[in-house]
Amino acid sequence: MKLNVINISGKDTGRKVTLSNKIFGIEPNNHAIYLDIKAQMANKRQGTHKTKERSEIIGSNRKIKKQKGSGTARAGSIKNPIFRGGGRVFGPRVRDYSQKVNKKLKRIARLSALSLKASSNSIFIVEEFTFEKPSTKGLDKFLKLLKIDTKNSLMVFAEENKNVYLSSRNLKKAETVIACELNTYLISRATNLVFFENSIPKLEKLLV
Repeated sequence: MKLNVINISGKDTGRKVTLSNKIFGIEPNNHAIYLDIKAQMANKRQGTHKTKERSEIIGSNRKIKKQKGSGTARAGSIKNPIFRGGGRVFGPRVRDYSQKVNKKLKRIARLSALSLKASSNSIFIVEEFTFEKPSTKGLDKFLKLLKIDTKNSLMVFAEENKNVYLSSRNLKKAETVIACELNTYLISRATNLVFFENSIPKLEKLLV
């Protein structure tokens, strides 16, 4: 699969980049994508939720009223969950939500997500560029030239590009990532992938 390289003005440079079929042309495995994204979302959860149960409430243990004759249900402790300030029944406890995903499955999931984007013509290759200083307006103008400013776009760098990264932080529809940090969740969430030209060889080196 060959794609034209576009410059910062949104024009064709006349050069083409060949995308490897081993990365952008495999048969997508939707279940692998599901498992990898589910694990990534689970790993983001802190799991620090906690409520006090009956045994953890501080209070008197004496019987709060006599067993019979009150006309109401019997009650033995102020810590009873039915009373205000009592313990909670089966409340949340601190736990670890993280899930393990094998390296091979992660790789298949990323390749599948990239192949889906390639098959839907949602990949752009752009010539390397940067700004002298952070410019949200400049980056927004560039996305408008590509006609993807109204859709979620993920820009992939070969190496850190500080000024372009800072320019993207104030744009709701734009996000940046280094090729070595590209994952299935980011790929699937983005409507379009914008690869800087030098990021393709690095991605191939990581995934092939």
